[in-house]
Amino acid sequence: MATTTVAESERDGSGEQKKWKKGGYKTLPFIMANEICDKFATAGFNSNLITYLTQQLNMSLVDASNTLANFGGTTSLTVVLGAFAADSFIGRFWSIVAGSLFYQIGMLGLVMSAVVPALRPPPCDPPSSTNCPRPSAGQLAVLYVSMLCTCLGTGGIRPSVVAFGADQFDQLQDAEAWANRKRRYFNVYFFTMGSATLLALTLVVYIQENVGWGWGFGIPAISMFVSIVIFVVAYPLYVRAKPGGSAFTRVAQVLVAAVRKRSVAVPEDTGMLYQDKELDAPISTKGRLLHTDNIKCLDRAAIVKPGDISESGQPNLWRLATVHRVEELKAIVRMLPIWSAGIILATAGSHNGSFTIMQARTMERHITRTVEIPPATLSIFTTGTTLVSIICYDRVFVPLARRVTGLPSGVTYFQRMGIGLTIAVFGVASAALVETRRRHTAVEHGLLDSPKAIVPMSVFWLIPQYAIHGIADAFASVGQMEFLYDQAPESMRSTAVALFWLCGSFGSYLSTVLVTVVQRATRGHGDWLQDNINRGRIDNYYWLITFIMVVNLGHYLLCFHYYTLKPLDLADEPASDLDKECELPSPQKNGNGDGEGMA
Repeated sequence: MATTTVAESERDGSGEQKKWKKGGYKTLPFIMANEICDKFATAGFNSNLITYLTQQLNMSLVDASNTLANFGGTTSLTVVLGAFAADSFIGRFWSIVAGSLFYQIGMLGLVMSAVVPALRPPPCDPPSSTNCPRPSAGQLAVLYVSMLCTCLGTGGIRPSVVAFGADQFDQLQDAEAWANRKRRYFNVYFFTMGSATLLALTLVVYIQENVGWGWGFGIPAISMFVSIVIFVVAYPLYVRAKPGGSAFTRVAQVLVAAVRKRSVAVPEDTGMLYQDKELDAPISTKGRLLHTDNIKCLDRAAIVKPGDISESGQPNLWRLATVHRVEELKAIVRMLPIWSAGIILATAGSHNGSFTIMQARTMERHITRTVEIPPATLSIFTTGTTLVSIICYDRVFVPLARRVTGLPSGVTYFQRMGIGLTIAVFGVASAALVETRRRHTAVEHGLLDSPKAIVPMSVFWLIPQYAIHGIADAFASVGQMEFLYDQAPESMRSTAVALFWLCGSFGSYLSTVLVTVVQRATRGHGDWLQDNINRGRIDNYYWLITFIMVVNLGHYLLCFHYYTLKPLDLADEPASDLDKECELPSPQKNGNGDGEGMA
């Protein structure tokens, strides 16, 4: 994708022309203000949705949990479509605008559902009843269409906003300065998202629980509208990357060319494979990828055969690919095993928005005699811990680790991910222990058949699992984003961002599969997951997730051991110390985990 920094002209008082450049720090207040309002809206909308589905729409716990997981997965899946559209047709700016408008429409639909009585089933009578009228097909249709619009909206926003912010600094030539800003940009991005989420989990959830769902959904809808206005107002200031052809199209071309030549032997001399610096120039401004010896079957796409190149010298890209384009696909394929380790982390985190909230609703939530904490607000302990951890990571952890490792970043992103995945195991284990205690307390007080009764146990017992999950996110999620951005080919970094969110998609879908399988497998044999959580065994389910996460950690360590860093033939420019540290003159194993562009 070619990025053009546009220089605009204006006249000063003397009548002479002076030029100013687009992009830079002056655009970040608008981008970050948009991101704060957008995240405030999405977090306020999603954080307590399990309560709306079960308390207002009278859905069962399993149905509500699966609905959220399915739409959460669909949301992340649409990110792939958004990345394709942004790279191929409309560009990142318009992708963000279109996504925000779709999200706005979806939120207005939910506001209508909350305000208009005909769009909800009648309330339970009596309120403590477990046999409540279920929502009709029409009421569910309004819910699903509204949520689908929010899915499409998120698909337009998520893959573009990170890369769009980075685009504003593409004109920087100093590699070391850009690497430092890139690392800090990711931390600022996650910190900004966390701050907005923290505000939503306190203000919006309180309004939903104590004022009403109309205002509870209405305030996030207003925030989304404000985010659109703030973002569009700064249109003249932005560097807007022009769509330069989709990475997905190039991947398809390499695959088709390789399949067509599946019977052709790969030459031992890799110098015979097709190279075209001029053709690859727009997608390799920082340097071309060097040939690697793994996944050799794809090398067939770069074998020149009669008819592959026209008389004018232009290759038929559906028959012949350059080595650089083949290596783009190889780089993505090599990333997938390590990327997949984040799926289980997303699966574990998805239950903090469903089962844990239902647990909290049965526990003692009073802060004072008259003030009690809403169940969904407990997520502030995840978000708050993440924010504190990100600050401490930069200010405390990195300087201390730097003394031991000698690396400018303290630890590599591989190590950062591994630390996060390890911490997450303890988070789910603590959730299992707390649920065991909560259920035991319910039994002791004769509340086994009173699922809506308050168990005499403080809700703050749930804080450790939320906090541990927040620390794990600060390491694993930020580290994964760094890894994907750094190891992805230069022209496929929107795709890398899409992969990050796609991880959440698969994690949500896996959560749905696990919940469904466990429910069916334990039916009549203890019923682990049921509406009466006092008789259920959610603790056993948490122990199952803990075991899966331990296996996942082993999978990650094995993949890291065999991972090959992407080799890059750097573009001709003065080499900084960072370049010397990160440059890989030839394919090699992971070594200490520092890849090209790794800071």
